Amino acid sequence: MPKIILENITKTFGKAVAVKDFNLIIEDGDFVTLLGPSGCGKTTTLRMIAGLETPTEGTISIDGKKVFSSIDGIDISPDKRDVGFLFQNYALWPHMTVEQNIGFGLENLKWSKEKIATRVRELLTMLKIEGYQKRYPTELSGGQQQRVAIARTLATGPKVLLMDEPLSNLDAKLRTEMRSELKRLHKETGATFVYVTHDQLEAMTLSTKVCLLREGELQQYEPPLAVYHEPANTFVADFVGSPTMNFLEGRGQNVNLDQVKIEADGLNMIFTPVSGSVSIQPRQEVILGIRPEYIAIADRSAVRATIYSTLPSGMETILKLQIGNHILTSVVFGSKDYHLDSVVNIRFTGDRCALFDRVSGNKLATGSLELVEE
Repeated sequence: MPKIILENITKTFGKAVAVKDFNLIIEDGDFVTLLGPSGCGKTTTLRMIAGLETPTEGTISIDGKKVFSSIDGIDISPDKRDVGFLFQNYALWPHMTVEQNIGFGLENLKWSKEKIATRVRELLTMLKIEGYQKRYPTELSGGQQQRVAIARTLATGPKVLLMDEPLSNLDAKLRTEMRSELKRLHKETGATFVYVTHDQLEAMTLSTKVCLLREGELQQYEPPLAVYHEPANTFVADFVGSPTMNFLEGRGQNVNLDQVKIEADGLNMIFTPVSGSVSIQPRQEVILGIRPEYIAIADRSAVRATIYSTLPSGMETILKLQIGNHILTSVVFGSKDYHLDSVVNIRFTGDRCALFDRVSGNKLATGSLELVEE
């Protein structure tokens, strides 16, 4: 399976910069998700790998072979890059049956009828759509159409499968089911998957690595849990996670050699880095990032909060807690509910709260957090 390397890729449309000096290495067999808000350059990047979009500058290599180089004047056509592309709208031929859609590319490659029939049967079994081979796309559900589109893309055995938001047209239940199928498919094929989505849950659950983009620039490229627990900056921290991370703006100063004392509009806290120490300027503007699951309801705590709102769902309850002038989100796991305006005791847990510089937005350290009384 191939390694994909993007070096100093820039793509402009007139004066608009879609992708800026972008570098990325996708290892053999990876499932990499290009994640970010609309207009961040993720689909443009995918199309440049496929050869459907021409970079303005840079180099793209697939399996050790340059498929594009602005310096060397190389631009290999999409059909010679050995990649499969799965579109958002599936792009099935409406006048062809399922088996004809799947075998269409193989006919163009002049495969024999027997070989095509064997390959189609393999894919029908792999994608769990046996018995549908004589149906037309209009006779299939959205999920079945999506499976046919995947089967057609896999028919020629591409080394790389590129997918542009392939689940966005499905309902929520079917999307969850198809995520499981895609993850299983990745393991069974051993192919390199590159997947575009704006849905951070898809990125978290599917990927071996998440590539988070903002305005055409790389923000972080790491495994999903590393992105979640160790966000590189406030943009990453805010974009990844549901419910989103809590942010408290304040001013900090070093105390006790390695700790930071932070005052945030009436709240006083001590931040202790998980390893080493963090050095900041006196009264430096900082932002504290606290995941909702790190705010716990605790019987033994001197810190009190008022229940502002409560959203029980059975498996968990999402709470809005008012502490002074701040409203923070907490997640309580289990089938529990609370009365509005009731008072509870809370504490911060774990050692994965994040401390960011307010001006740059970059992370300074990860550690534990304690509320203190003056």
